[in-house]
Amino acid sequence: MFIVLVEDDPYIAQSIVAALEFLNISVEHTSTARAADYFIRHSAVDLCILDLGLPDQDGLSLLQAWRRDQIDVPVLVLTARLRSEHCVHVLNAGADDYLSKPFELDELIARIYALGRRSRGFSSNLVQFGSLSLNRDRQEVYYQQQKVQLSRREFSLLETFMHHPHQVLKNEQLINKLYGYQDSIESNALNVHIYHLRQKLHPDRIQTLRGVGYIFKPEPLYESA
Repeated sequence: MFIVLVEDDPYIAQSIVAALEFLNISVEHTSTARAADYFIRHSAVDLCILDLGLPDQDGLSLLQAWRRDQIDVPVLVLTARLRSEHCVHVLNAGADDYLSKPFELDELIARIYALGRRSRGFSSNLVQFGSLSLNRDRQEVYYQQQKVQLSRREFSLLETFMHHPHQVLKNEQLINKLYGYQDSIESNALNVHIYHLRQKLHPDRIQTLRGVGYIFKPEPLYESA
C-alpha cells in the first residue's frame, strides 16, 4: 500500500509516518496542498490522509477539486473541527472517512485498513490464493503451510501483487508503492525484490513483461507438494 500523508504539523506527521512504516506501509509525507495535488495526480496512490488546515490551501477545497476531476483515490480526512455539521460537510465533499484530532494511532490504522479493504473489494485483511496466504494484521506470509520471512519491502510488494492478480503492474507503479518519491533508489532495487520473492515463493508466480512491468499469477503452472 502507498499512502500520501498531507499534514503540516511535524509532530503528528512524524508519529503517523513511523507507525505506517512499522506496518510495512509505504508513505510519502507532504505539508502543502500543492505537493499533495502533484502526488495524487501523478502517482499510483492507494489512500490519502488529508489534514484540512494546510498553509497554502484549505484541504477541503483541495478534496473538492479532486472529486470534480473524478479522482477517486480514498481520502481519510483529519480535522480538529468537531461540530457534527462540519463532519457532514466533509463527507459530502467527497471524503471517505474522517478522524477528529486528537486521535489514537490504533484507530487511524484501523480506519486505513478498512478503507483499503473497501476500495479493493475485500472484507478482511487475509488474502489467499491456494497455498499462498498473506495476513496484513499479523504481517505474516505462509506458503505451502510454511511461514515465509520477508523484508518490509518484499511484504509490501507481495501485498500489492496479491491485490492485483492477473493485472499488468508497471515498474514505476511498483516503485512508487515501495518507495514513494525518493531520489536515492538504486536502479535495480525493484528487480532485487522481485528476485527474492521468486526465490522464497515460486518463480512462475511473478512473470516479467520486459520494458513494461510484471504480472502476478495466483497459481503457477506447476507447484511441488
